[in-house]
Amino acid sequence: MRMLGWAYMAAIFIFIFLPVVVLVLFSFQESRLPVPPFDGPTLKWYTQVIADRNLMEALRNSLFVALISAAIALLLGFFAAQGLSRVKLPGSVLMRGVLIAPMTVSYLIIALGLLTVFNNMGFRPSLWTTGIGHVVINLPLCFAILFAAMGDHQKNAERAARDLGASEIQIMFLVTAPMLKPALLAAYFLAVTFSWDEFIIAFLLTRFDVTLPVEIWSMLRSGLSPATNAIGSLVFLVSIAILIILEFTVFRKPKS
Repeated sequence: MRMLGWAYMAAIFIFIFLPVVVLVLFSFQESRLPVPPFDGPTLKWYTQVIADRNLMEALRNSLFVALISAAIALLLGFFAAQGLSRVKLPGSVLMRGVLIAPMTVSYLIIALGLLTVFNNMGFRPSLWTTGIGHVVINLPLCFAILFAAMGDHQKNAERAARDLGASEIQIMFLVTAPMLKPALLAAYFLAVTFSWDEFIIAFLLTRFDVTLPVEIWSMLRSGLSPATNAIGSLVFLVSIAILIILEFTVFRKPKS
């Protein structure tokens, strides 16, 4: 029975990581097609990617949109979770449902709706409109994570701080936020990840300054290339490096 469990776990890991292994492997392909048999290794595709001005510009655009939109979504989600968890308002259940509702809606529908609104308001597609779209899809995620993390122990700590004379702003930023640090970081980096990978909203709400997924899509229109594998490998390795750094710095439990 134990062997069956190990075999099942190995099959799950192979199913998840085999596409990534193939992606990384054929990013070192010598020939122009990332297909077997493997011919390499070579670093010329990584050199070509780093030297591509359009790709580097798209990379900077993706970082800008992801970091800024995730920060705004986190701040708004925190305020909404703080208010709805601490104050009993008429229709608060309905308010929570409305806040979480965008998580159940297709990104295509959200993108088309935002495109219509921006056109009627006279806003042209840009990185800013894309950032607004990413705030719309990430705010419900941040709200759900933070609302679920707010418990009675935080209410008691806030009550004690209030009894000691702390103002509401001091309580929010000196008591509540530090106690919610793991949830805040988790919500922020998940929002960054979703914004970083998002394609449909970025495709419909940008024009000239595109994000990395849109730039990769334009490259794929001309066919497969080890260069696209190299881009994917770099993004994957950066994500893994960030995850490892966070695991050993932020999420590491202190020794008792």
